[in-house]
Amino acid sequence: MSTTKQARKIVIVDDEADSAILMAIRNRLEKEGWYPVVVQPETPWSIVDEFEVAALYALEEEQPDAVILDVRFGDHRDDRFKGLEILKKIVERYPTLPVLMFTQYTHGPDRDTAARAALSWQSPVDFIDKLASPDEVVLRLRRLIGTTPETIDIAGRIVLDLSKKMVYARTGDESTLVTELQGMKFEILQELAAAWYRSPGELVPFGRLERYSEGEDPRASLRVRIREIKDVLGTALGLRFAAGELIINVRDQGYRLLPPKI
Repeated sequence: MSTTKQARKIVIVDDEADSAILMAIRNRLEKEGWYPVVVQPETPWSIVDEFEVAALYALEEEQPDAVILDVRFGDHRDDRFKGLEILKKIVERYPTLPVLMFTQYTHGPDRDTAARAALSWQSPVDFIDKLASPDEVVLRLRRLIGTTPETIDIAGRIVLDLSKKMVYARTGDESTLVTELQGMKFEILQELAAAWYRSPGELVPFGRLERYSEGEDPRASLRVRIREIKDVLGTALGLRFAAGELIINVRDQGYRLLPPKI
């Protein structure tokens, strides 16, 4: 697979990188448009030291957007938390680099050790069950990285080109430019789409959206713009969105995006 300027690099540090679980995750990362870089030590001896050296070298060479790092290396009981030693070295050298830790200790007697480790870092470090779905892994990485792509595809029906500030509606094999969604309306939709991309179901507070409104009552102005966005997109898609569809008002909190059903 060839990498592009836009592709996010994700360095994977795991002694089971060729397992079915990791292969599924690697495939999902590629589907997302990201470029997984698997760390491979040169020798099989002193496994943790070798992975640590190889991981730090890969970070220097690849300059990735995030790291996936396993907590456990090897089968011996003393190897249960060796990945935390590697994490410490990564955080010391790259304090702002997002790291997603794979752990088998989300339950059971070792859960507290892993949880304390998660809380001990001021850096963007998160822990996830190694048996989590590839989709959940990508979702957690999105949150850690905290950025959005240049294009957001919402359920194959609505596409936002963030660089050109354009919205397209898809019906069948055809894409139609929705020219009415410009200016503040585009900005509102972009905020909602970016939040949905990072974490489906994420709510965007009123305060963040009201800055795209005008008049003495920004909340009322926002409601009007939301209604207009839904009407325009509905017309372009040949649909009519009800109050509980596409963009949902969460009372006294904000709005969230709900992708249209295909």
